[in-house]
Amino acid sequence: MPVTTLDATTALVLIDLQKGIAALPTAPVPAAEVIERAAGLAAAFRARGLPVVLVNVTGGAPGRTEHARPTGEPPADWAELVPELGRQPGDLTVSKQGWGAFHGTDLDRELRRRGVTQIVLGGIATSIGVESTARAAYEHGYHVTLATDAMTDLDADAHRNSVERVFPRLGETGTADAIRTLLG
Repeated sequence: MPVTTLDATTALVLIDLQKGIAALPTAPVPAAEVIERAAGLAAAFRARGLPVVLVNVTGGAPGRTEHARPTGEPPADWAELVPELGRQPGDLTVSKQGWGAFHGTDLDRELRRRGVTQIVLGGIATSIGVESTARAAYEHGYHVTLATDAMTDLDADAHRNSVERVFPRLGETGTADAIRTLLG
């Protein structure tokens, strides 16, 4: 369902727009375009006094997987948020150790403390951090809106699967422009 409305207490949650992840090859949308759209959304939310949550990942879950994990130490600035987001003192920042922004963090408590009933999501990677956070937000009872042109993946097919098959079951989808229009 295309995005139809935003609650009066909607928060923007941007996933893993950090130097190390933004430097990876993304598809189908270049990371620079996602960052530009996300920064535009952040500015619009801030202008209306609505919460902006900037999430980064600083580690990984310890479980075994068949997918090879990086070895060694990442660069010192790997987890730093990209400067284009224009981080402000009033922004909420969340560092996570796994895919989703709710598990093992105080995100739900912070959103509820602010009276948030809906979240708008964007970031990298669509099928990993964004989808995991969307699923948890839905399960926590938030209205979920997904800014589909303010997200991208490391795999174009995985991105399409999330956008076309998973996200319509979790909330509404729309472009960053459509969401800014609803903000008024």
